[in-house]
Amino acid sequence: MRKLTEAEQNKIKLLTKNQVSLTLIEPTETGLKKSIMDATGPVRSFLKSENIHDYDLQKQGPDYKVVIPTIIHTGFKTKKSKASLYRPLTKNGDPRIWFYSLTEVTEANDIIAITYFDDNFQVFNLTKLDIETLINSSIQNPFQDLVRAINTTENEVAFELLTLLRKIAGAGPVPSMVDADTSVGRTLETALGIDINSSKKPDYKGIELKSFRNSRTNRKNLFAQVPDWKLSKFKSSAEILNAFGYDRQDDFKLYCTVSAITRNSQGLNLRIDSDIKQLIENSDKSEVGDFVVWTLDKLHSRLREKHKETFWVEAESTRINNREHFQYKLVEHTRKPITSQFDLLIDQGIITLDHLIKRNSKGRVVEKGPLFKIKPKGIELLFPPSESYSLI
Repeated sequence: MRKLTEAEQNKIKLLTKNQVSLTLIEPTETGLKKSIMDATGPVRSFLKSENIHDYDLQKQGPDYKVVIPTIIHTGFKTKKSKASLYRPLTKNGDPRIWFYSLTEVTEANDIIAITYFDDNFQVFNLTKLDIETLINSSIQNPFQDLVRAINTTENEVAFELLTLLRKIAGAGPVPSMVDADTSVGRTLETALGIDINSSKKPDYKGIELKSFRNSRTNRKNLFAQVPDWKLSKFKSSAEILNAFGYDRQDDFKLYCTVSAITRNSQGLNLRIDSDIKQLIENSDKSEVGDFVVWTLDKLHSRLREKHKETFWVEAESTRINNREHFQYKLVEHTRKPITSQFDLLIDQGIITLDHLIKRNSKGRVVEKGPLFKIKPKGIELLFPPSESYSLI
């Protein structure tokens, strides 16, 4: 796809601000004449991530063509259409997409935006459509209605959760559930009626909750993810523990932080190999060297899954009658992490990894991680501009 103009980039920024997720495609002159376009990698990824269509599961040939209703936006009017998604029998079944009547609203090398709402593709010519005027128009129009409907739908759960948090905060300091570092999060989730479990899914109707004490500048948890054991020299957390663990009271454990900018006291560090798209953990022991790996694709997937939408809840900690209490005060609301920044922030030591492995007196090995954590200053680098809400 060609480089976007500054005007096209500004239109995308405005749509992103209004919670409109989209993908882009550039019809060629040949494609318009033949009524055919390649479903490029970004288009395929968008359709798959939004659970619209997965070309990887689609068989080749006309019998397996998928047709999806489509609305083409032309400004103050719309045109009903349909999209065909298919893989031809020729050319290795390269994925194709076409929107009927597209030639009526576009010329070669215009940028076409594709979003999905109300069981329809919603398609418009990003190059030619005056996005800002339509959204802000005093005259109601279909495009304005679409953006407002998407914005309302995207924010519905967030506003619901924000109302609940303000109700909890308004009742005053909440007694801690347990005497532990994790109590600030566990206490809030209990107050919200959320079951405490180890699920990898977001906490509240698709929104992840991350709570922290405002008196601390500790790193914040992003997600937990074990290495790809099939690609790693070591095949289990027990092997990592055996190689680098130490005795503490009744346990044999490895509790440590691993960074890409320095080796820790166990001689461990991280390294990104962009050529093979892997994050590698290395030991300075010559007989060990590189011992576990994560594929960057998997880490990016976990980041998108866990933090598609997140409430970072700040609490003030006080002690009342010798028991910790939490006054929840502020929320930072982030959406859609920039996965390409994840790799950079690891390289810069802003995102690090924590091992939390131990073997107890009964010989059982327990792994609470590995946890990927981010320094507070990294939040604004990993996510697009966020919204902040006061709870009291």
